[in-house]
Amino acid sequence: MQALIVQRPQIEEEQISDVLSRFTVHPLENGFGITLGNTLRRTLLSRIPGAAVSSLRIEGIAHEFTTIPGVVEDVVDIILNLKRLVVRMDDHEPQTIYLSVKGAGKVTGKDLKTPSGVEIVNKNLHIATMSKDGRIELELTVEQGVGYRSADKNKKSDAIGIIPIDSIFSPVRKVSYQVESTQVGQLTNFDKLVIEIETDGSMDPSEALSSSGKTLRELLGLFADLGEGLGLELGDVAATESTSPDLDLPIEALAVSERPRNCLCRAQIKTVGELVLKTEDDLHNIT
Repeated sequence: MQALIVQRPQIEEEQISDVLSRFTVHPLENGFGITLGNTLRRTLLSRIPGAAVSSLRIEGIAHEFTTIPGVVEDVVDIILNLKRLVVRMDDHEPQTIYLSVKGAGKVTGKDLKTPSGVEIVNKNLHIATMSKDGRIELELTVEQGVGYRSADKNKKSDAIGIIPIDSIFSPVRKVSYQVESTQVGQLTNFDKLVIEIETDGSMDPSEALSSSGKTLRELLGLFADLGEGLGLELGDVAATESTSPDLDLPIEALAVSERPRNCLCRAQIKTVGELVLKTEDDLHNIT
């Protein structure tokens, strides 16, 4: 027994900004729009790996409930700012970012010194405000992870001066989707999935969507390997590409005699597309 082959859906991307894209997937079998939309949304929001700050050490500071001489913000405010730091890194091992600033001025992401393979995406992020006699030296530990990790879980040791912080690793900030009805030729019971993905800039929306697809493929493969059951197979050509424009041609435009044309019109067959869907028995019953 051979698997049933269905039309291969098309995926179209509309890039709205550097961090926001709209993807349209069609045609999908009826019901699969919601199935894919909900599954992709949950995967995108919670299972895409990324990088974030997990802890920091500030010279001369033992804990977060204090202030730094010559710095307007207290340590808690600085930590809140650093939680919004967007990092792109290639290495799977934790890396250290350094900051050493003195004198009046604003401290931003561009003042951070990163090792090879680590990049600060939001370089304009405000970290602290310094007075003329201010001085701040700190070390940030950044690492890769998935989803959210609390400060308690980021606590590696009881070393004095190491302050663990909450980490949001997900590079995806927002996902929304909607399912619309779409038509393939004369058939109208197909779904069109429209999904919008917004990231933090450390990853393109298309890359995030690809990552979620690979994650789901790995998980669903566990079930596919259980037996020899047959599923649907995608064809090589999208349905919209295989539809001939001649199918929309009205019956009146055909080079046939008046009698068969009138018979088709009485049978409410108005286009070539409607005609080709009829069986031989249907045509014999037309009078």
